[in-house]
Parts: sequence; structure tokens; C-alpha cells
Amino acid sequence: MKKTGTIGIPLLTLLALALLSQRHQDIQAKQEKPGTVTGVVFHDTNNNGKRDAGESALEGIRVSNGRQIVKTDDAGKFQLPIDEDSIVFVIKPSGWRTPLNENKLPRFYYIHKPAGSPKQRYAGVEPTGPLPDSVDFPLYPQQEPDEFKAIMFGDPQPRDQKEIDYIAHDVVEELIGTDASFGVTLGDIMFDNLSLFQSQARAVALLGIPWYNVIGNHDINTDARSRKTLNETFELEFGPSYYSFDYGKVHFMVLDDIAWKFNEETGKGSYSGGLGPEQMEFIRNDLALIPKDQLIVLMMHIPLVNVSDREELYRLIEQRPFSMSISGHTHHHEHRFITKKDGWRGPKPHHHIINVTVSGSWWSGTPDERGIPHTTMADGAPNGYSIITFDGHEYRMDFKAAGRSADYQMQIHAPEVVAKAESQDADVYVNVFNGSEYSKTELRIVPSGEWQEMERKVMKDPSRVAVFDADNAVKQKPWRGIVAPKACPHLWHAKLPAVKNVGTYLIEIRSTDRHGRVYNGKRTIRVE
Repeated sequence: MKKTGTIGIPLLTLLALALLSQRHQDIQAKQEKPGTVTGVVFHDTNNNGKRDAGESALEGIRVSNGRQIVKTDDAGKFQLPIDEDSIVFVIKPSGWRTPLNENKLPRFYYIHKPAGSPKQRYAGVEPTGPLPDSVDFPLYPQQEPDEFKAIMFGDPQPRDQKEIDYIAHDVVEELIGTDASFGVTLGDIMFDNLSLFQSQARAVALLGIPWYNVIGNHDINTDARSRKTLNETFELEFGPSYYSFDYGKVHFMVLDDIAWKFNEETGKGSYSGGLGPEQMEFIRNDLALIPKDQLIVLMMHIPLVNVSDREELYRLIEQRPFSMSISGHTHHHEHRFITKKDGWRGPKPHHHIINVTVSGSWWSGTPDERGIPHTTMADGAPNGYSIITFDGHEYRMDFKAAGRSADYQMQIHAPEVVAKAESQDADVYVNVFNGSEYSKTELRIVPSGEWQEMERKVMKDPSRVAVFDADNAVKQKPWRGIVAPKACPHLWHAKLPAVKNVGTYLIEIRSTDRHGRVYNGKRTIRVE
């Protein structure tokens, strides 16, 4: 006869039920309050994404939860606090790479959202379920030379698939076969339609290199009620909206400077430039682990000078001898040198680049023979992208106009014809696309003229004014009207040197940048 409990249930059954109940309680407690996340960073020798027997653990690798950063121990293990809406990520060290998905997007993170993203217009992360016993990150060794190139896209910003096709034809096709080590989109990957993230990523993936992404103000969930849920769709496609990684001897920091304020009365939100305390904690902890003599590159969307809490960031980087930053957002190209006028206290100005945009003036203006708008930016520079060459502490940027020769670095504005007696009164303007306040631009008349220095003038480029006026004169245009011109920070002016004889002459321009590189341009002019 079987032994039973007080209500006639067999004792073995009671024991089994008790064990099952305890197991359920343990699982439920783990789901409701994970508390900490643990895992291992390892060398994935067979490239299957999971740790197998014999695969070595990696010591000293940095891992973060978006605030704190820890290093793996001699067994490759890490442990971090975690809550119900967290992303844990490995900070890629020099000489190693993280996995890439089919679109060449780095997969260096684990998303923990047991309940998933809140319901919003665009899809977020599905419920991730209970936290795994171990969140492991595979890494793969790779050669990373001291000198390497990175491609920088500002604001591709397509509204629809048609404009994604513009990007593919205008910039992607010419970059096939690039020798750049990786690329970065500096925000506004999309123009609000977040359902097209993957289509855009597939086009850029044709370049065959890892591609990192910065979040922009047109990449957010605009129906979010707080900054916490602003990035749900971005996180689904690209992971955390701020993070860092090393390549070669350079430390790169991807920052999220899109602050958000939701008005409960109107039911609408608005953005501004800001980093916020959680991200600032990550930045502080990240920089504390970076040697003072290492080049730091900050990548963001809204220009640094328009970020509300920038001075807190300044205090963290201004005493470092090697740092620079780069952004997009304003749809013009500019080298800014931040000084004490903007609250900077460092011994030398901080170099901030506002990058040329892929979309130019938001894909506007008359179409070319390919059907792609000329989309010249408001500063008169063409749409395109930049390529930065890094070499230890040094870096230099090259401006590349979309669909043009690499030699196309300036636009010269001068009259077609002038009267001989009035030649010395004719104005010559030169828009040096990648010029800065440290550039020297000179003019001469060929064959007999001597070089004379031109004066930098921050004003509207007359060529861009003419383009806008011509476009604006067409009242019923089958294209999107070009945006109005704005002051150009890389424009130079001089009067045409006096010409003694009637004839056709060549205006020759040379511009020398802050690195000593010389760019040349030519334009003919008739003297009658």
C-alpha cells in the first residue's frame, strides 16, 4: 500500500509538485528581477557564434550596460547590473572584430527586454524572455594597421524607396571596392519612415565593410512619450544608440545627442540636442579606461555646439591632447574650431566637423540625366561624403562629391565676359568645399599673372544663389524645389587682376589646406 499525505496524495507526488513549484518560483524570480547579467567574451575559432570546448576566453575586454563598464577576468567572465530594459554590449578592442549580420551591421550587443518594446507606430523589439544564464560575446582576430580609412555619411535621409535608390546610384556604386576599413552614418539614416531601415542597410552592405550607425532626429519613434522609448525601432535594427569601439590606435565613441520632451497636453514631442546623465556616466567611465595619449573620435548627429550639456563633455576631453568630433544634421559642410567663446577650456581649439550630407539638400533640385536631383547643399557644396584617414594621433579628411572626380574640390564663380577697362572690378568667388579658416586660397591669371591671396568671406555663395533663383523661377516644377542658400563658411573672394589685352584667359586657383595639401581649380574668362 502506497504512503499518502494528509489529503490522500502520494508523498512522491507531493515531493515532485514541491520541486516543480520551487523551480517555477526560481524562474519567475529570475524573470521579475534579473539583478545582474553574467557572461563570457571568447575567441570564436569555428565562427559559429557560440562558445565550444577548447575556445579560449579573452581577458581584459570591456563590457557595458550603457552606464557601468567592467573588464573580463582571467576566465573571460564579466558581471553587470541589469534592469528590465537594458542592452549589454562588448566594446570592440583593437585587433578584433565582432560578428556582422547579413547587412554588415556589427552585432556586439544583447538586448534584454522581457516584456518587449511598447506598442508604437514602428515595430520595436519583441519580448526577449528570461535572461540567459550566460550572455556570451564572440570575437574574431583581424589585422588593424595604424593607418586606415573610414567613410563618413552625413544624413542620407531618404523619404522612400525611390530615394534609397538615389543613394545606391549616387554614392554606393562608386564606392564598391573601397579600401576603407569601415563606414559610419552620422544620423538621419531615414527621413521618418523607419520601416525602411533594412532596405537602406541592404544597399550600403554592398560595400562589404562593417557599417556603424548614429541615431538622428529622423530615426526616432516620434510617438514615444519619453526618451527611454524613443529608440525602440533603432535598437531593433542597430542595437544601442550609444556605444564605443577601438580600431587600430583610435578610440571611437558613438553618441546619442537626441534629447526628447513630450507634451502631455498636445500629445506631441519635440527634440533638442542633449546627452543626458545616463549617457554621460557611460562617457565618463569609458574615457577613464582610455590612455590620455590615444586619439578620441566622438561621432554624433546634432553638432556639438548645439548640445545643451556639451560643457560637461568638454571637461572630460579638453585636457586630452588628441581628440576630434564629427556630426551631420545641418546639411552643409564645415570645419568648426571650438574655443573659449563656446565654453571650451582646453589649451588648443577642439576640431569639430559638420559633415557633408549624402542627401545634400534633402534630394531636391532639378534631376540630372540619371533622374537624380542635383541636391546641392545650401552652402553651395555638392552632396557627397567624406573619407577620413587615421594614422596614430593624426587624421585628415577628404571631401568627395557624389558622382564626380576626386579632383573636384571647388566651384569658381566669375563672369563669362568683362570689358577690358573694367576687368579689375570683376568679382571672383571660390567655394573650396573642404576649406576652413586655416586654408590659404590664391588666384592668378594664366599665363602672365602672379599669385595673389584671396580673402575668406562668410556669405552666400553667388553660384548657389543663382541656382536657387533659376529653380524658384519655375512655378510648376515636376521636382522638389531646392532649398534657399545660406552663408558658406568656406568661400573666398578677390577682384580679377587687371588684364591689358582683349582675349580669352584662364583663372587658376590653388587652395592649401591645414595639412599642406594643395587643390587646384580652373575657369576661363573672356575679356573684350
